[in-house]
Amino acid sequence: MVGAKALGDIELPLQIEESEIPEEELRWCTVRLQEILDKGNRLEASVFDIEGRHARELLGQCKWPKVPIAGENGIAEASYPTRFKRIVVEKSVFPLILPSQILELNPQPKGYLSSTCETDFEVLKVHKGQILLTRSGTIGNCSLVGNTLNGKTLSDDIIRITCKSEADTGFLYAFLKTKIGNALIRTNQYGAVVKHIEPEHLEDIPVPNPPHALKKKIQGLTIKSYDLRDESNALLDNAEAMLYEALDLPPLDMLKPRYFDNGARLRNFSVKLSKIDGRIDGSYHVPIVDAILKQLRKEAAEVTIVGDPRISKRVILPGRFARVYVEEGQGTVFFGGKQLLELDPSNKKYLSLAHHGDRIKSELVLTENMILVSRSGTVGKEALTPKHWEKWVANEHIIRIEPASKEIAGYLYVFLATDYGHELITRFTYGAVVDEIDAWHVSQIAVPILEDASTQMEINRLALEANRKRTEAYCLEQEAIRIINEEVIHATQ
Repeated sequence: MVGAKALGDIELPLQIEESEIPEEELRWCTVRLQEILDKGNRLEASVFDIEGRHARELLGQCKWPKVPIAGENGIAEASYPTRFKRIVVEKSVFPLILPSQILELNPQPKGYLSSTCETDFEVLKVHKGQILLTRSGTIGNCSLVGNTLNGKTLSDDIIRITCKSEADTGFLYAFLKTKIGNALIRTNQYGAVVKHIEPEHLEDIPVPNPPHALKKKIQGLTIKSYDLRDESNALLDNAEAMLYEALDLPPLDMLKPRYFDNGARLRNFSVKLSKIDGRIDGSYHVPIVDAILKQLRKEAAEVTIVGDPRISKRVILPGRFARVYVEEGQGTVFFGGKQLLELDPSNKKYLSLAHHGDRIKSELVLTENMILVSRSGTVGKEALTPKHWEKWVANEHIIRIEPASKEIAGYLYVFLATDYGHELITRFTYGAVVDEIDAWHVSQIAVPILEDASTQMEINRLALEANRKRTEAYCLEQEAIRIINEEVIHATQ
């Protein structure tokens, strides 16, 4: 059963309670012989996506006229930059955002393109109001360009969609975020799964065309959602700037670590036996960590650790377990570290409450303002749990920090999310193949306490306000998607 509860002016869905699992319906469809031949005589059902076929059938019953996404008669124009050979450098004026990042709230560059690349860098830049669509790999991930991404250099693996009418922008975005819209993108007209899409494929994808007033309503919700995300990012940027100023921190790459022999080509350093700390891996003792700690101690009233009772109640590392998944509506939302930086985690699964209820309550469940840190694979991604994630479940590859109070949660998150905090987290990394950290390592991460308590409180307030705006943004987007589903897609004659 699904209900709603109020958070100020925000409507949040209640926790989904597990119901009796209905008898599973047989999913079936008919396939033409020519389709089987075109697919190399493949007979696996997964090759012929039933959801794609059913999506087209459902859209055919919709009472609104249909128009293609792109093309001469479409509501938008779609293109992507010409492919080119990438030359990636350590730093340049062309930071590169990858397709896997477009769902993130505040994507940071994964590399920088050299100015010598044979491409038109202006074409690589995206502009406010464009819809972004991944065209290969994970097909159909969709985002909207707001202030955060405006003018940024994005990969040529992303299709840029520019609507001809402003009211169509938020409407088309919300449509592509629905299950029906996503299924249409991922499959061809017969429902077969496609490996990649081109702009011309969008000419064959129909979109309902409801009255302008309904489109404008959906547009307003979508644009407001992205405005709130931008405001949230700006608040966190301000909080980080205040922290840097309070601690007189230079950009991390300006710190000068002390090496044993600066004249050698290879980075080298010596470590006293008293500082070995049971670790003989060089990455744990890198001089940059000593330089960071020295810099923090200059201006901080005190440098303590995450495990200090004034900072956290506990640090939780859930144990591994065999997962029992259920259908949507029959369990609780479950996601992993790859989705940690997203507003609404993609590829959500649903974990059985009947099988995992006790474990969920003791170590898996998320609570508002809990700080999440990825512990394996890509170590050190951080998130501050927003209100709409409360009572959802993250997997065991994410360490939870339960702050000592609401008055420290935002400040702690802001520090850990800085370049300085990230370096202090990743220093604990171990593992020959897969990088790992554990709960004890996280509890030992250094945390500065500011001399000026009022500044620390303001940093904390900005972070919590940013988190609140993210929940409001989520609720607005969900409302836009609900209207699309109920008043557009499922509106029959």
